[in-house]
Amino acid sequence: MSKRDYYEVLGVTKTVTETELKVAFRKLAMVHHPDRNPGDKEAEIKFKEVNEAYQCLSDGQKRSAYDRFGHAAFQQGGAGGPGFGNEFGDFMSDIFENFFGEAQAGRGGARGRGGAPGRERGADLRYNLEITLEEAFSGKTETIKIPTSIACETCSGTGAKPGSKARTCQTCAGYGRVRAAQGFFAIERTCPNCHGRGEVIDDPCSACSGAGRLERERSLSINVPAGVDDGLRIRLAGEGESGLRGGPSGDLYVFLSIAPHLFFQRDGADLFCRVPISMVTAALAGEITVPVIDGGQTQVRIPAGTQAGKQFRIKGKGMPVLRSREVGDLYIQVSVETPQNLTKRQRELLQEFDQSASDENHPESAGFFSKVKDFFVSGATRP
Repeated sequence: MSKRDYYEVLGVTKTVTETELKVAFRKLAMVHHPDRNPGDKEAEIKFKEVNEAYQCLSDGQKRSAYDRFGHAAFQQGGAGGPGFGNEFGDFMSDIFENFFGEAQAGRGGARGRGGAPGRERGADLRYNLEITLEEAFSGKTETIKIPTSIACETCSGTGAKPGSKARTCQTCAGYGRVRAAQGFFAIERTCPNCHGRGEVIDDPCSACSGAGRLERERSLSINVPAGVDDGLRIRLAGEGESGLRGGPSGDLYVFLSIAPHLFFQRDGADLFCRVPISMVTAALAGEITVPVIDGGQTQVRIPAGTQAGKQFRIKGKGMPVLRSREVGDLYIQVSVETPQNLTKRQRELLQEFDQSASDENHPESAGFFSKVKDFFVSGATRP
């Protein structure tokens, strides 16, 4: 099943600003949040889809890559993903070689991407790693498996059969390019005999067919430090695709994404948790138990008369700051739940309370409707 366009998911256009993008995300996240749709699998799927789209488009680098390549920019383990491939380097190399090929030849012969005749640097690889918020809090060591090219053990990456070696190409004298004069102009092109490598293998290795590398699946251990944020990139030098015929290996880039959490939403080092409380607790005071990201619990005192949306700050219970001793805070936002499925007696009690209540019991609503009354009487629009 193909993924929907990220802009379509968030209901925005490609010209959307960062502020507009954040507003669109928050509206959809509130609608589809699991807390508001308990047991609704479809809402849970849409919430994850909205979160995934926002995490991509809110990151300038990711958004640029997505605008150019679409979802293909983030395919797992893709060699030379957006920003890391050899296409741009090859293009620029061809330009410089066309204009300065003769000068390069005069400085010591043709050179591959790796700096030595016949050797090419391996491509960079990308790996997408999703972790939980708890793992981002404490850090972890993750073992990943990636399909890649490794140096051939039989020929030690040279591409030649053991006991033999490559010889200098006689067509281009090891430069990798040949020149042909046409009147006042000279045309330079890649050597058709050695394909620009500057050397020829007469007796190729039987294990790798002369490539000097083999396709294998490798296992690597990734150290994820505590406090990492969504979109962080970890570079593992030399762990990418093996170079051609003994050339240097590319790098591996691990892009981290953090899965949506059941209770917490993150903003930098701070965490936010929405907690529903009963109308009685809000009115008469009480104490609630809330979860903490480290796996523990903490008590929050709810004072009498607490209104919906009130936030309580718990210092030092947020996320650690990467490579720092600082720790964020946890913010508990309460929502007052209106009673449902009332019995006859419960209705009678609420009606008795309503009949005996005064403006002092509901100062905010009383003040609002008082202003409404004044508005219709005087036509005033200012507070």
